[in-house]
Amino acid sequence: MILHNCGKAFRTGIVIIIACTLSACASAPKPTSDIAVASTDVFYGTLEPFASESIYFVVTDRFVNGDPGNDQRDQGGTHPTFDVRIPGPNGESDNIGYLGGDFKGVLDNADYIHDLGFGAVWITPITDNPDEAFSGGDPVSWGSGLTDRGKTGYHGYWSDNFFKLDEHLPSPDLDFAAFTHKLREKGLQTVLDIVANHGSPAWTMPIMQPKFGKIYDAQNHLIADQANLPPEKLDPKHQPLQAFYKTTPILAQLSNIDENNPAALDYFVGAYEQWIDQGAAAFRIDAIGLTPTAYWKKFSARIRARHPGFFMFGENFDYDASKIAPYTRDEGGAITVLDFPLKQKIAQVFEHSGSDYAALEPALFLENGPYRNPYELITFYDNHDMARLNASDAGFIDAHNWLFTARGIPVIYYGSETGFMRGRAEHAGNRNYFGQQRVNAAPASRIYQQLKRIANVRRNSIALQRGLQLDVHLAGDLAVFYRVYENAGTTQTALVLLNKGDTESSIDVRDYLQAGKWRDALTSETLRVGENLHTAVAAHGVRIYLYDHALTRTDLRARLRDLMSHKAG
Repeated sequence: MILHNCGKAFRTGIVIIIACTLSACASAPKPTSDIAVASTDVFYGTLEPFASESIYFVVTDRFVNGDPGNDQRDQGGTHPTFDVRIPGPNGESDNIGYLGGDFKGVLDNADYIHDLGFGAVWITPITDNPDEAFSGGDPVSWGSGLTDRGKTGYHGYWSDNFFKLDEHLPSPDLDFAAFTHKLREKGLQTVLDIVANHGSPAWTMPIMQPKFGKIYDAQNHLIADQANLPPEKLDPKHQPLQAFYKTTPILAQLSNIDENNPAALDYFVGAYEQWIDQGAAAFRIDAIGLTPTAYWKKFSARIRARHPGFFMFGENFDYDASKIAPYTRDEGGAITVLDFPLKQKIAQVFEHSGSDYAALEPALFLENGPYRNPYELITFYDNHDMARLNASDAGFIDAHNWLFTARGIPVIYYGSETGFMRGRAEHAGNRNYFGQQRVNAAPASRIYQQLKRIANVRRNSIALQRGLQLDVHLAGDLAVFYRVYENAGTTQTALVLLNKGDTESSIDVRDYLQAGKWRDALTSETLRVGENLHTAVAAHGVRIYLYDHALTRTDLRARLRDLMSHKAG
């Protein structure tokens, strides 16, 4: 493969490629004759149906207020819950109260999300949260972390009744079942964020507050109560209402569910089966890494006993692949995970001009990695629990071109289609209100326009959704790789060329190149390819070529067989 920039061959960083094209070097494959396709070969990264989707993630309260009638603006009394501002520098503010986002706000913008190229919406937890701001813990200040005094459960993660829908979300004739049904009519599945290992903040309150540290059942009967006691003062063996809880903390002042209590497992399985019955198509599991794998194996088995193949992914906030991978294997319930190790490298590459695509390759784990299947990992560059991507508009475009063509199931956090609050962490604007006005203005953003383009290409390409990834060149500003899917009579190969540089690049591809008729996924133009494919890739651009027949090149098929046999650790 020969790479050029504005008509001149690169002389820095890839001299070996100029001196000896990848297809001619000793370590690269030599062209071979076409052969009849072996009928026993199958090539795919994953057969998981949910891999066909890409996911748009909203903190529901912060997306759009579609129904002011459910705002509960007077709720909380002396601990108010609506519009609780945290002052910041230069007149800025963060907010730890409710701001009105609801089911109707999401549904009103379902066409916007679907047209942008997404097939699923991940919403934050929907179950009931306490009706006051928390009075314990440490006070929240601009940019602080793990501080909760004065904060409300607007985010949904502090549930007190996992069977009950929180009153801030529904509207008349729009409960959760109706919401998921109407989203499906718009071509969107619902990914429900769930919590199954902790409750609400449970101690350090100066005076006991209603619902905090408590759990209620489907009939609204109290079944657990931490009684404003620190974990070490609980007596779960002798106090029935403390039996759900462990005597060690989990995070901040949250109650810590005892994963060894069968009644606790029964409770959470029963609650979440209810929400599946009402239309949840997949689960994102909060803080999965804070509870041992054995608990999630039991949880997963119970859910999938009634709902075979139900898709779940968990959050283990750790950048070490060896620590998050066990949850993806049988020992952890075969629950895939958010790909934090790759996220770290994505930020490293796309937040900085002059970075090196090579940094991404080790985190892909395409061969002999620790995961059950790397192609089912949920790929992302930021979310509500960390600083948003701090990139230029071009950096966002490059990151999207990567996420929607490389292995994994991509997630984009609300507002990222315009670079909303870029670089901001929690309590410093990360979760600020987006609103209908910003939604309406979004199509004018270049980030939005390029995201819509590449997301819809992925929507229409089974190779990009589920294909094996064969890297040809990841270095400097350029990435070249194949995605290959051949299974059950469906065949497609995608050749992906990415340029994150500031100038156009000319690329000549020879490695593993299948001769024949290819088509441009972005323009639908066709081209006849022989020993090489020569094309120009615009600055911060992408080219994708599709081959819709079975591959016949022998060295390519041999390499794909090798990738198939080694994709799982």
